[in-house]
Amino acid sequence: MPYLATLRLTWERRILSILRIMVGVLYMEHGLAKILDFPHQPNHVLYAPLTLNPGLQGLLELVGGLLLALGLFTRTVAFVLAGNMAVAYFMSHAPRGFFPLLNGGELAIVYCFVFLYFSIAGGGDWSLDRLRAPTSTSTVLPSRA
Repeated sequence: MPYLATLRLTWERRILSILRIMVGVLYMEHGLAKILDFPHQPNHVLYAPLTLNPGLQGLLELVGGLLLALGLFTRTVAFVLAGNMAVAYFMSHAPRGFFPLLNGGELAIVYCFVFLYFSIAGGGDWSLDRLRAPTSTSTVLPSRA
Protein backbone atom coordinates (compact mmCIF):
# COMPACT_ATOMS: atom_id res chain seq x y z
CA MET A 1 0.00 0.00 0.00
CA PRO A 2 2.77 2.54 0.64
CA TYR A 3 3.77 2.07 -2.99
CA LEU A 4 0.32 3.20 -4.17
CA ALA A 5 0.45 6.27 -1.96
CA THR A 6 3.86 7.19 -3.36
CA LEU A 7 2.63 6.59 -6.90
CA ARG A 8 -0.41 8.78 -6.31
CA LEU A 9 1.62 11.61 -4.79
CA THR A 10 4.15 11.44 -7.62
CA TRP A 11 1.66 11.40 -10.50
CA GLU A 12 -1.32 13.36 -9.16
CA ARG A 13 -0.14 16.79 -10.34
CA ARG A 14 1.31 15.34 -13.57
CA ILE A 15 -1.97 13.68 -14.53
CA LEU A 16 -3.71 16.99 -13.80
CA SER A 17 -1.34 18.61 -16.31
CA ILE A 18 -2.01 15.92 -18.92
CA LEU A 19 -5.77 16.37 -18.48
CA ARG A 20 -5.41 20.16 -18.75
CA ILE A 21 -3.33 19.93 -21.93
CA MET A 22 -5.71 17.49 -23.63
CA VAL A 23 -8.84 19.42 -22.67
CA GLY A 24 -7.21 22.68 -23.81
CA VAL A 25 -6.21 21.26 -27.21
CA LEU A 26 -9.65 19.71 -27.77
CA TYR A 27 -11.38 22.94 -26.75
CA MET A 28 -9.07 24.96 -28.99
CA GLU A 29 -10.12 22.76 -31.90
CA HIS A 30 -13.66 24.14 -31.60
CA GLY A 31 -12.31 27.69 -31.91
CA LEU A 32 -10.11 26.75 -34.88
CA ALA A 33 -13.12 25.27 -36.64
CA LYS A 34 -15.21 28.40 -36.04
CA ILE A 35 -12.58 30.98 -36.91
CA LEU A 36 -10.29 29.30 -39.45
CA ASP A 37 -12.62 26.54 -40.70
CA PHE A 38 -10.04 23.92 -39.74
CA PRO A 39 -10.96 21.14 -39.62
CA HIS A 40 -13.70 21.85 -42.13
CA GLN A 41 -17.23 21.15 -40.95
CA PRO A 42 -20.09 20.73 -43.41
CA ASN A 43 -22.30 23.11 -41.40
CA HIS A 44 -19.60 25.80 -41.02
CA VAL A 45 -20.90 29.33 -40.48
CA LEU A 46 -18.72 32.14 -41.85
CA TYR A 47 -16.73 33.85 -39.09
CA ALA A 48 -18.36 37.14 -38.07
CA PRO A 49 -16.28 38.91 -35.39
CA LEU A 50 -19.09 41.09 -34.02
CA THR A 51 -21.46 38.23 -33.18
CA LEU A 52 -21.78 36.07 -30.10
CA ASN A 53 -21.47 32.80 -32.00
CA PRO A 54 -19.15 32.21 -33.82
CA GLY A 55 -17.52 35.60 -33.08
CA LEU A 56 -16.88 35.92 -29.36
CA GLN A 57 -17.46 32.21 -28.77
CA GLY A 58 -14.83 31.22 -31.34
CA LEU A 59 -12.26 33.64 -29.90
CA LEU A 60 -12.85 32.39 -26.35
CA GLU A 61 -12.47 28.80 -27.52
CA LEU A 62 -9.32 29.46 -29.55
CA VAL A 63 -7.46 31.75 -27.16
CA GLY A 64 -8.81 30.13 -23.99
CA GLY A 65 -7.99 26.64 -25.23
CA LEU A 66 -4.45 27.72 -26.13
CA LEU A 67 -3.85 29.39 -22.77
CA LEU A 68 -5.29 26.37 -20.99
CA ALA A 69 -3.11 23.94 -22.96
CA LEU A 70 -0.04 26.03 -22.12
CA GLY A 71 -1.08 26.34 -18.50
CA LEU A 72 -0.90 30.14 -18.57
CA PHE A 73 -3.33 32.03 -16.29
CA THR A 74 -5.00 28.65 -15.80
CA ARG A 75 -7.33 29.48 -12.92
CA THR A 76 -8.66 32.72 -14.41
CA VAL A 77 -9.02 31.33 -17.93
CA ALA A 78 -10.72 28.17 -16.67
CA PHE A 79 -13.22 30.19 -14.63
CA VAL A 80 -14.11 32.33 -17.66
CA LEU A 81 -14.43 29.25 -19.87
CA ALA A 82 -16.66 27.52 -17.31
CA GLY A 83 -19.01 30.49 -17.45
CA ASN A 84 -18.78 30.48 -21.23
CA MET A 85 -19.87 26.84 -21.36
CA ALA A 86 -22.71 27.42 -18.90
CA VAL A 87 -24.02 30.25 -21.10
CA ALA A 88 -23.59 28.09 -24.22
CA TYR A 89 -25.56 25.28 -22.61
CA PHE A 90 -28.47 27.45 -21.51
CA MET A 91 -28.61 29.42 -24.77
CA SER A 92 -28.19 26.58 -27.22
CA HIS A 93 -28.96 23.22 -25.63
CA ALA A 94 -31.44 23.73 -22.79
CA PRO A 95 -34.19 25.15 -25.06
CA ARG A 96 -34.13 21.85 -27.01
CA GLY A 97 -35.23 19.82 -23.98
CA PHE A 98 -34.53 18.97 -20.35
CA PHE A 99 -32.27 15.93 -20.72
CA PRO A 100 -28.66 16.67 -21.81
CA LEU A 101 -28.43 13.38 -23.69
CA LEU A 102 -31.41 14.38 -25.83
CA ASN A 103 -30.58 18.07 -26.27
CA GLY A 104 -26.91 17.46 -27.21
CA GLY A 105 -25.54 19.38 -24.25
CA GLU A 106 -23.59 16.73 -22.36
CA LEU A 107 -20.22 17.89 -23.75
CA ALA A 108 -20.96 21.49 -22.73
CA ILE A 109 -21.76 20.32 -19.19
CA VAL A 110 -18.61 18.19 -18.99
CA TYR A 111 -16.45 21.09 -20.23
CA CYS A 112 -18.12 23.44 -17.74
CA PHE A 113 -17.37 21.25 -14.74
CA VAL A 114 -13.86 20.30 -15.87
CA PHE A 115 -13.10 24.02 -16.24
CA LEU A 116 -14.50 24.63 -12.76
CA TYR A 117 -12.15 21.94 -11.47
CA PHE A 118 -9.17 23.60 -13.19
CA SER A 119 -10.16 26.96 -11.71
CA ILE A 120 -9.70 25.43 -8.25
CA ALA A 121 -6.92 22.87 -8.85
CA GLY A 122 -4.70 25.00 -11.10
CA GLY A 123 -2.52 23.84 -13.95
CA GLY A 124 -0.46 21.07 -12.41
CA ASP A 125 3.28 20.49 -12.50
CA TRP A 126 3.74 21.00 -16.23
CA SER A 127 2.33 24.50 -16.68
CA LEU A 128 3.67 27.96 -17.42
CA ASP A 129 1.90 29.17 -14.28
CA ARG A 130 4.26 27.02 -12.24
CA LEU A 131 7.26 28.61 -13.95
CA ARG A 132 5.84 32.10 -13.33
CA ALA A 133 5.17 31.45 -9.63
CA PRO A 134 7.64 33.00 -7.23
CA THR A 135 9.89 30.42 -5.70
CA SER A 136 9.37 30.03 -2.01
CA THR A 137 12.46 30.45 0.06
CA SER A 138 12.65 28.54 3.24
CA THR A 139 13.25 30.76 6.21
CA VAL A 140 14.79 29.54 9.38
CA LEU A 141 12.80 30.64 12.37
CA PRO A 142 14.63 31.20 15.61
CA SER A 143 13.87 28.51 18.12
CA ARG A 144 12.45 29.34 21.50
CA ALA A 145 14.61 27.63 24.01
